[in-house]
Amino acid sequence: MPIDLDSVPEVDEVLVELGVGPFVRDTVSAPIGRNDAWSGVTESGRDVFVKRLTGQVEDTKNRMRRLLDFEAYAAKANFENVHWPQFIGSHPDHRIVVFERINDAVNGAALMVDETFSLAHAQQVGRAIGHLHATPPPEGLRLDESPPGFPPVTFLQGLPLSVFLKSSAGEIEAWRLLQNDPELIAAVQRLRDAERDAPRVPSHCDLRVDQFLVAEDGLFLTDWEEFRLADPARDVGAFAGEWVYRSVLDLVTNRGDEAFVDTEFTHELVLQRGVEKMRRLLPLVHEFWRAYTDVRPDIDAGLAVRATAFAGWHLLDRLVAGALSSSRLSAIQRAAAGVGRAALVNPEKFATTLGFGGAR
Repeated sequence: MPIDLDSVPEVDEVLVELGVGPFVRDTVSAPIGRNDAWSGVTESGRDVFVKRLTGQVEDTKNRMRRLLDFEAYAAKANFENVHWPQFIGSHPDHRIVVFERINDAVNGAALMVDETFSLAHAQQVGRAIGHLHATPPPEGLRLDESPPGFPPVTFLQGLPLSVFLKSSAGEIEAWRLLQNDPELIAAVQRLRDAERDAPRVPSHCDLRVDQFLVAEDGLFLTDWEEFRLADPARDVGAFAGEWVYRSVLDLVTNRGDEAFVDTEFTHELVLQRGVEKMRRLLPLVHEFWRAYTDVRPDIDAGLAVRATAFAGWHLLDRLVAGALSSSRLSAIQRAAAGVGRAALVNPEKFATTLGFGGAR
């Protein structure tokens, strides 16, 4: 389908202002995502990716500020293993940012689905996040220190009316499931308390495999809108949570199986297949952790346990996000919630299982 840039003239206006020229219209595509985005070639021959932040005004303002904070931080940081798309410029009033497009890059989520996300990729991510966490901001640069909004203790006590009215039936069912679990609520509160007392380091705070771009030049981390000083356990736990969640989704697939016949899933079969699927994918978490601790050996004593709890919350967050377009929760969504709950409620028990060996 043709891309209608005439309805957003500010896109070309910003590109011209930045000196790269307007888009050549027949080269433009519009990737689907949280924000509006366009990629293509400009009249000057630059291959660019343009993002316009969407959402409530105050939220987009804060996300823009954090994104620009990262660019200011990264410009002065001495990174050895962290790569990110080259920043060309921005227009805060239009909520637009422009980057050099990375050609022939493969999204990490596609590698996950194709089962080609390798141990080497996990090592690259581990070293990148380790260097990020180990590199303090330069003197004079103040970064956001506000705690990220999730997991939201207040939502576990009751949804604000504005959120309730915009929620699908599936989302309301998901929140009700969480709100009726006092032990889970207490675990979330413990995690937020532990996070408040943890050391704060430069952190991505929205780490998912679809934020990784793998190209010939290396692995690039993208989408720095939640960047701030935060508990490093958030990023570590998010990476682990991605692979635990994938292993739960694979309960009903033949990934990694020599043969699989569609059959009725008993409780015993779910447990058996769950162990098998996790055993197949958790080496990626092990390799990430090994590379991370090689780069950043002086981790704080509770990092592994907090990261495990955040991995557990990651699955519950996926439960709510996956319920956005559904009227009820599926059995797989409930299974993922059960695994996430177990890690969140008993993180000391599951830290080594997830791959955080040598937890201190």
